[in-house]
Amino acid sequence: MIDRSEEKAKHRLRQLIWIYFWLLLIEGALRKWVAPALSNPLLLIRDPVLFATYYYALRARVFPKNFWVNSLWVIGILSVIGSLLFATFNLLSPFVPILQISEVALYGVRTNFLHLPLIFIMANVFDEEDVRKFGWWILLLMIPMSLIMVAQFQASPDSFINRTAGLGEAEQLTAGGGKIRPPGTFSFISGPVFYMSVAAAFLIYGALGRGVYRNWLLLSSAAALVLGISVSGSKSAVASVLLVVFAAAIIVVVRPRAMNRLGRTLVIAVIGALALSYLPIFNEGVKILSDRFTSAAEAAETTVLWGMIDRVIGDFTEGFQNMDKFPLFGYGLGLGTNVAGRILLGRPMFLLAEREWSRVLGESGAILGLAFLLWRTLLTLRLGQLSFRALKRDSLLPILLFGCSGVVLLNGQLGQPTTLGFAVLLNGLCLAATRPPVIDSSASHEPPVDGPPIKRLPRRSAFADRLHQPGIGAEQNNGFADR
Repeated sequence: MIDRSEEKAKHRLRQLIWIYFWLLLIEGALRKWVAPALSNPLLLIRDPVLFATYYYALRARVFPKNFWVNSLWVIGILSVIGSLLFATFNLLSPFVPILQISEVALYGVRTNFLHLPLIFIMANVFDEEDVRKFGWWILLLMIPMSLIMVAQFQASPDSFINRTAGLGEAEQLTAGGGKIRPPGTFSFISGPVFYMSVAAAFLIYGALGRGVYRNWLLLSSAAALVLGISVSGSKSAVASVLLVVFAAAIIVVVRPRAMNRLGRTLVIAVIGALALSYLPIFNEGVKILSDRFTSAAEAAETTVLWGMIDRVIGDFTEGFQNMDKFPLFGYGLGLGTNVAGRILLGRPMFLLAEREWSRVLGESGAILGLAFLLWRTLLTLRLGQLSFRALKRDSLLPILLFGCSGVVLLNGQLGQPTTLGFAVLLNGLCLAATRPPVIDSSASHEPPVDGPPIKRLPRRSAFADRLHQPGIGAEQNNGFADR
């Protein structure tokens, strides 16, 4: 018998996750254009939605109680104890008021531990069909996002459209030639980097699937994606999309038949790229982007490719090279984030390290910091394993999403709210996509996928119905541990 209260809670839970998604997209716009005076509190605009999500997840009995979440809580609790007892009070309490120390520690808990369980909740209430609906909106919104980025690229760095979050006089990161790296509706360029990578994942998925998304949507979003990358002035944007392309190459090797429809799509893409090459804004953006790659390689006295590889390696090795400088239990949770700089010094800045693994080791020390980094690494590997298994079942979407989600979970700067939001959203979608579509009575309340209507098959016999029904327990799951 269906428990109506649980079904109602699940429906509310799905709605809240959609709200989390929309707030992630407009958070930066609110902070820099709509209500800049409230920029600091708007950093936490998704947190009330997160708490409501956890409440309904408990009511719907889908809150994850698996190894990953339980171990995360253990690491989090021990990290708080280590921060308060062994690091923060001993090192900072003589100089900093206890209230500010507590604020920094609470933000550190929020950064490292509070949002990550949402990954598993998404997988418990969504399936591959739900993930496609997110993809429809992501592809559609890629079009206005690229237009905003073009306007920001063309405008002067001090114009209203290029203002940073808050009321300060700071400017966006520059790309060269008097241009900034356009952040779109986000606070900084990191937002478009993650957004364009997931748009590339859904774009390739739509090109490989038959009738998943309409051709007009695929062509328009493809042109918008190429234009957005060209004016981004960001090497990370290029690298993140290349990771998705690499995931598509894995599909070619494992499931070559899935590439049958790609030929026509590539022809159309080439024609579209040639058309874009006649746009002055496209050529200007590509020139600035190529100059950034070249100048970075010349500064490091190496090639462009090796320069990118060396930077990636440095992200992981820098913290270990400086581990002897960190206390055993670190300097305290949250101290390595920009928010800690704002709380303690009055302006956002990195007090420990800019790179993520160095930040975690500096905050939590050799034992608990390594434990948290190991947790993230193992979860990334597990998502990759599940995505590859899904690919062998002819499910292409998970491996494409893993191409853009895995690196954010492994090495994304979680202290930056937009990065944290994308780490949760992208990995939640990736994990949910590994589930086959299930019949859901509340699915009609979600935004529809723009595709051809589903053709109903003629009525089957009772024997055929039994053959096509899911096996015993197919509708049941205990979260991530069952996969």
